[in-house]
Amino acid sequence: MDARRADAAAGAALVVLWSSGFVGAELGTRFAPADTLLAWRYLVAAGVLTAVALVLGTRLGPRALLRQSALGLLCQCLYLGGVVTGVALGVPAGTTALVAALQPLLVAAAAGPLLGERTGRRQRVGLGVGLAGVALVVAGDLGLDGAPWWAFLLPVGGMAALSAGTLLERRLRPAETPLQSLTAQTVVAAGFFVAVAAAGGRLQPPADPAFWWAVAWVVVLSSFGGYGAYLVVLRRTGAVRVSTLLYLTPPTTMVWALLMFGEVPGPLALPGIALCAVGVALALRPRVAGTPLRSH
Repeated sequence: MDARRADAAAGAALVVLWSSGFVGAELGTRFAPADTLLAWRYLVAAGVLTAVALVLGTRLGPRALLRQSALGLLCQCLYLGGVVTGVALGVPAGTTALVAALQPLLVAAAAGPLLGERTGRRQRVGLGVGLAGVALVVAGDLGLDGAPWWAFLLPVGGMAALSAGTLLERRLRPAETPLQSLTAQTVVAAGFFVAVAAAGGRLQPPADPAFWWAVAWVVVLSSFGGYGAYLVVLRRTGAVRVSTLLYLTPPTTMVWALLMFGEVPGPLALPGIALCAVGVALALRPRVAGTPLRSH
């Protein structure tokens, strides 16, 4: 297989596996509350990653643990807590994926004033157009699936938390390897969601075996598969292509949700996705020579 085909295959795998997380959220919350699903997802993932870290002799110092704990709270706990709880309350998986897909645009817009990275007017306009697309999709979904209006704010808040975590990581520039970071953040998230589920009396898993199928889905496909594909594509083709591919996850998620759950997209889904596509095209369009944009 030549390099171009390998890159295409890796990109396709990234889109499908990244989308699996939103589908897995809906699959799992059909059998258990969001915090129960997340607690067991992270317990299983933390067990596997900790075992691998011990075998490889991976160690982190106190400052590194504190740094990764803060990042894990934002990028794992608050992000996935908002996404999965929103889906559990009836927010369509495709809409949730669309909200989450705007995270790179939000980070790019915020990196200028917060980190001193140069951002162009085209990027800011692209972000505005993309947000308008999300607003259009959400407006079409309101009231269709029984989700209260405030439930749509949960994935938005989760996306904002992930953006904050991304910006914090850029400022801190941690030296930990991806395995060290993922292991530490997963262990922190496991403790967080176990505490939340236990406090609400929802830690015990349901008797339905289908729940464990859902846990296996989100651990294997979403946690390991999605993150692994992300790293492969990032190292093979760069950050811009990764960000671009992530914008293909909303329509992919909508197709999955239609096939698996019969979840028909709202009446404004296609126009909203089109607006988001325009926003992405504006934001990611190459800049004129002589006005380079710092890589993210």
